[in-house]
Amino acid sequence: MILETIPYGKRQIAKIYPKTITGEYRLNMKTKTSFILALTGVLITILTVWFVQRPAAPHQADWDDVTAEAEAGGYRILTTEELADRYREDASDMMLIDTRQEWEYRTGTIEGALNFSMEPTRWARWRKAGELEDFLGPDKERLLVFF
Repeated sequence: MILETIPYGKRQIAKIYPKTITGEYRLNMKTKTSFILALTGVLITILTVWFVQRPAAPHQADWDDVTAEAEAGGYRILTTEELADRYREDASDMMLIDTRQEWEYRTGTIEGALNFSMEPTRWARWRKAGELEDFLGPDKERLLVFF
């Protein structure tokens, strides 16, 4: 034990600090509580960032998943050949949307395609939903092609 006296007015206050076997001071209860709260805060922050930034589709989608989602959303799936034929006939009746990042879009894309970069996370999709609606415009009958 270590004894320390601190002057307090006309009196002396004695503080006793217990020592461990190795000679280090033990952490008092307030320090332990502060450490545990700080560690908990860091862990909650790390888990929150991970949860928000995780990929929107954690499993590999197969063709059955794609067709089921299209049917549920009322979408029509075009084959590559059908899309190419429609593009050659009249590309002005369709809107091509390149969803890659801006720098990837600048490296080259399909002629006439517009860029609407979107990260593949739930948070990004939720955050950009309003922007996408404004980007697409009021024409609900136009063919939209996302790639």
